[in-house]
Formats: sequence, structure tokens, C-alpha cells
Amino acid sequence: MKFSKIFGLIMALCVAMPAAAQFNLKKAVSAAQKGAQALTLTDEQMAAYVKQSVDWMDKNNPVLPEDNPYVQRLRKLTANCKDADGIPLNFKVYDVIDVNAFACPDGSVRVFSSLMDIMSDDELMGVIGHEIGHVIKRHSKNALKHELLTGALMDAAGAASGKVAVLTDSQLGALGQTLMNAKYSQKQESEADDCGYDFLVANGLNPWGMSMAFEKLMGSEGGAKQSTIQKMFSSHPDTQKRIEKMAKRATKDGYAKPEAK
Repeated sequence: MKFSKIFGLIMALCVAMPAAAQFNLKKAVSAAQKGAQALTLTDEQMAAYVKQSVDWMDKNNPVLPEDNPYVQRLRKLTANCKDADGIPLNFKVYDVIDVNAFACPDGSVRVFSSLMDIMSDDELMGVIGHEIGHVIKRHSKNALKHELLTGALMDAAGAASGKVAVLTDSQLGALGQTLMNAKYSQKQESEADDCGYDFLVANGLNPWGMSMAFEKLMGSEGGAKQSTIQKMFSSHPDTQKRIEKMAKRATKDGYAKPEAK
């Protein structure tokens, strides 16, 4: 929506509003300006905000060094995974107790060591493939943009006057949480499954890993200690259907199901 239309709506509300109503026109116009400006964020600006967020997360989480066994395992598994639909990929391992993995719009993939502890190689790549599917379908980019259009982050984006704002630690933390624990619709999850499956096949990996990983996460226990990704798969009513869909597709494509570990 163009700023002129937003401003017009504000003025119409002013005319229709009773005189006794408390309405701060200056604040309303300011908010409209910020919202209109944030709506026009360019790809370059979005990329800059992603970089700020990823850099902040890498700085504020324990990133394992290259000679660590977790990292060496991940490097071996992702040796052929150079890009996703033209987006260059880079992988790091966070040494944290949460069971999770996430992929950012710029192709930064972060895998948690605790997820690697409970997953076989095929299952681990199944999770990573699904997360990369969200990147390929631009779901993670849209989630980031939504976060930049709301609350304090909207203020930061709007205050930049067309430039990239330098975000505070709290803003970067909020942005990081959006990238790390983004909630997607059932349609988006299904799209990421299919896209992630194609990604795995294109890189010579067994797509059975996706179905097997989902099944393991759906059956994981831990109560309140469950991570976001565990809760997601154990609580979503469509998880079993997704498992069956990926298993059926892998079977149809002639892939042998790896032995569960």
C-alpha cells in the first residue's frame, strides 16, 4: 500500500472520529511513514538485515571449530550441498542442548549438536533438507520481512530512511528468534517438504531421511523440555500425513529405506 493511501485512511479516520476521542495524528502519520517505508524494503536491505542477524547469532552462540567431530561429520554430509536455487549455502554447528536446526534466507544453515546426537546421517540431512526447502520457497525471507514490519523492528527499519539500520542487541535477538523458530502454515510446511526432498535427491542424498526424521521427532519425549522443533512435529496433526507422503514418494522413486538407528 502506498503512503498516500495510508495517509488518506488516517485522515478519513480523523474526520469520522468523535471530537472527544484521543488521537495523536503526529504519531499516526509517523507510524504510517515507517510502515510504508518498511513495505518497500529492497532485497539488498533484506540481505543486510539477515547478515546482521546471522553475525549476531554466530557471535552469541558457541560455534564449534572446524576440527570438531560434529563439524567434520556435517562437512562430510554436506560436501555436495553448495547452493540452493542459486543461494550459496554455509553450515555451522552450535554446541547447545536444544534439538534444532534452521536455515536463513542468505543460505546460512545452523545445526545444533543435540540434534546431531539423536539423528542418523540420513535423518539429519532430512531435517536440513526441509529447512533449506523453506529458504528455496522464500518462506524464511517472508517471515523475516514480517518481523521487520512489526513492533520495534518496524521502528528501526522505518527510521533508516531507506538505508539499513544498525539494530540493537535486543532487536537482533528478536530477529534471530524469528529465523530460528519461525512458524509456518501447513501449506508452507508441505511445500518445504517437497522442495527439501528435491534438494536431497539433487545432491545425491537418500530422501527417506526426511520421513524418518519427522517420525523420530514426532515420537520424541521430553515434556516441557522439548525444543521448538520437537514440539512442532509432536503436536501438529498433519505430521503423520507428511511422514506417509514423503515415505510413499521415496518408495515410488525407488529409494531403499535405511536401517533405523
